Parts: sequence; C-alpha cells; structure tokens
Amino acid sequence: MYSRRKFIRHCGGAGCFLIAHGLSAYGNESGPVEARYYQKLDNRKIKCELCPRECVIDDLERGYCGVRENRDGTYYSLVYGLPCSVHADPVEKKPLFHFLPSTRAFSIATVGCNVMCKFCQNWEISQTRPEQIQSYDIPPSMVVKLAQENRCASIAYTYTEPVIFTEYMYDTAELGRKAGVKSVMISNGYINPEPMMDLCGVLDGVKIDLKAYTERFYKELVSGELRPVLDTLVLLRDKKMWTEIVYLVIPGQNDDPGELKSMCNWIAKELGPDTPLHFSRFHPQYRLKNIPATPVSTLKKARQIGLDNGLFFVYIGNVPGDPGESTYCPDCGIILIQRIGYQVVKINLKQGSCPACGRKIAGVW
Repeated sequence: MYSRRKFIRHCGGAGCFLIAHGLSAYGNESGPVEARYYQKLDNRKIKCELCPRECVIDDLERGYCGVRENRDGTYYSLVYGLPCSVHADPVEKKPLFHFLPSTRAFSIATVGCNVMCKFCQNWEISQTRPEQIQSYDIPPSMVVKLAQENRCASIAYTYTEPVIFTEYMYDTAELGRKAGVKSVMISNGYINPEPMMDLCGVLDGVKIDLKAYTERFYKELVSGELRPVLDTLVLLRDKKMWTEIVYLVIPGQNDDPGELKSMCNWIAKELGPDTPLHFSRFHPQYRLKNIPATPVSTLKKARQIGLDNGLFFVYIGNVPGDPGESTYCPDCGIILIQRIGYQVVKINLKQGSCPACGRKIAGVW
C-alpha cells in the first residue's frame, strides 16, 4: 500500500493541489456504484460485457481487472471517483500531437487494468487492487473543477486503463463538456463496441496503444487479443473521433519490418493516412528487464516505413530532440509544430493549415 508520502511523490505536483483542496483519502463521496454493461445470470452470477474478456463472475468475486465486483447478483465498480494518480501534464505526454498542442491535460487514473503487459511502465498501480493502494475521493464534478483551476484544456483518463473505470470517465467527460473542458481517453482499445460507442458521445479524442500487429505478441506479452483493438480503431474512425496511435517498439518482439509495413498499410487503408502514428522507444522495465532499449536506428527505420507506406504523420517518441518528434507539412515539408520532448518550441499553423502551401492539417486545433 502507498504511504501518503509515496502517493504524493508519485503524483508529483498533484499532491499539492489535492491537499490544498482538502481532498481526502478513500471513501467520502465516492465508492462502489452499480456498473454498466453487464448481464445478470442465474444463481447470482453475472456476465461482464464491458471488454472482450466478458468475465462470468460468481457472487462475491471480481472480474479480471480486479476493480469490479459481483455483490449478490449486482455488479459494482469499486473505483468510481477514486483516482490513485492525479497530475496536470502537457498533452504531448499522452502523447497527443494533433490535439490542442502546448496545452495541459488534467490526468487521472484509478487502479486496475484489463490486460497484463509484461512491459507496463505503471504496473505498480495497473496490476493492483483498490484496497492495496491509497486513493483520493475526487468525484466527477471535482475533477472538472480542478481541471479548470489548473488551467487545463482537457481531462485525460490515462496511466492505467480507463476502460475499467468507464462509468467514472463517462460521467466526468459529460460534465467536462458542459463546462467547456475537453476529454481524451488514453487506452489499450480493449473494449466492446457498445461502451466505446457510448463514450464517443462525450469524448473529444482517443489515443490507442497498438501493442503489436500479431496475435502472438498479444497472447504472450499482453494477455489480450489484437482483433478487438483493431475493431475499436475502425469504430473510432466510423464515429469520426480524433484518434492517434502509439506503437512501443520492443527489440525482437514487434520490430519486424514486414509486420510494421503490414500494420502501416492497414492504418493508411482502414483509418486514413492522416492518422498520427507514434513509434516509441522501449526501456527495460517490469517483466521485460532482460530486453535492451530500442536502438534509435530501429525507430528511424520504423518511421520511414510508415512514411513510405502512405502515412503522413509518423513520429518518434521517447527520444528527446529527435527530428521525428516534430510535425511537418506532408506537401511542402516545412515544420508546422516543433517539439523537444514534451515541450512545444514553435507552432506554425494558420487556422489549422500550413501557412506556406495552405494544406489542411488533420487534428483538433
């Protein structure tokens, strides 16, 4: 369990404004609420219909994510209004490069996840249960208020997997929209169509972590499936939701040039060539500490594969200062948004278009 000191250190600057607003530890205004997207079965069992796992859960048991519990035949979310991590981040950290650049996103997460990536960078909170960590009582209305007070243009549901706290995310995003604060979901895309379609009604942008382009990788390193993630991406396209994709390049696991080419072709054909794709550098962590960091040369080759196969906006992530962090006009090649790490150095757009040639640049500006 996190101590108060460790929690504040984990949240960084968030601890200061949490304390300043008198926000308490677990349990005042928030807590268990009836979950959405489940079916009641005989003998007090339920079937969860939130994500493709569709767990069948006995009374007093929980689903795979560990944060949704069957209580006498009624399914409950145990993390509603109870984030364990809160921070005001640059939106570029999500990363979202074509969504309100240089603004801040008020970022929240509860414990839990519906997959188990062996390379998870936030495993201390994603692979735990609500009673094992200190959370804070921040109901949706307070999230919106804090976002406004901290001059954040958006609220980001991030760090762990927001699919598992979908009720909290939906209600917060709905209130945020009424208050003029946008919402972005930073997700693995492992969600069923109905809840994703409902979320599209209140979200303004989505970033999907496409872990790999093979079922083998998803089975062995994610404990999930590729196909439902691809289906989610197509659904987002159909709903005209602004979407960016991040692909963490892990040496020897998902860096095969042929697979990368196939994936980029699929994105260009099925989602459109304007879809931003971020190739991010892997660093050894969690259960993959035996694999070295991704060579920068591999990332550069991956970026070139994307550009050569029809994608207009392909980025390199986790390599501060690399030219691949910046946005270039696909037509005339000038720099439109210059970045170093999470810092935006220059924005050279004119009403969402290239100032030199007039090409419209896809994004939320």
